[in-house]
Amino acid sequence: MAKGVSTPAPDSPRSSESLAPTGPQGDLEHELFGLVNALYNLGTTVVSDLTKEKDKPGAGKQVGARVNDVVGHLGNIDRLSDLVKTKVPLQVLAEIDSSRNPMQLTRDRLERAATENQFMNGKIQAIKSYRDYYNEALAQSFPELKDYLNAPSEANVQVPPASGPPVYLNGSANGNGIHG
Repeated sequence: MAKGVSTPAPDSPRSSESLAPTGPQGDLEHELFGLVNALYNLGTTVVSDLTKEKDKPGAGKQVGARVNDVVGHLGNIDRLSDLVKTKVPLQVLAEIDSSRNPMQLTRDRLERAATENQFMNGKIQAIKSYRDYYNEALAQSFPELKDYLNAPSEANVQVPPASGPPVYLNGSANGNGIHG
C-alpha cells in the first residue's frame, strides 16, 4: 500500500479514491493505519499460537515480534502527536474505549439536536399563537389600538403618527415587553 493512499474501512467516511492529508497529519494517519494492521497481526498470531500444539518442535513464537511492532507504532504515534494540533473530544475517546463506534455518538447528537429543534419550534409556535390570541383580545377590548397591533410577520415598530413618539408593540423598543 502506497503512503497517502489507503483502503478505508467499509463504514469510513473517506472514499477509496481520496488521498490522506499531507504533512504531519498524513504521517499520523498513515501510522494509525499501520497500528491497526499491527494489532490485527498480533491478534491473529496469538490465536494461531494458541491453537498450535505446545510441544511441537521447530515452531518459534512470533508474538514477541508482533508486540514489538505494535509498540513501535505506538511510539511513532506519540512522537507525531506533538506535531498535530487537532483536538479529539474526550467523549469520542470514551466511546472508543467502551467499544462503541464514534459515528454512533455523532448520530445520537444529531438526533438529539433534531428533537430539541422540534421542541423549540413547538414553543415558538405556542408563543406566536398566544401573541395572536392576545392581540385579538386587545383589539376587541381596545378598538383604538387595532392599528398598532402587529401581525406575526410584521415588524415590531409601527409608523409613528404625525405627532408624538414612535409606538412600539408591548410598549418597549425591542418589542418583547421587557424594560431595562
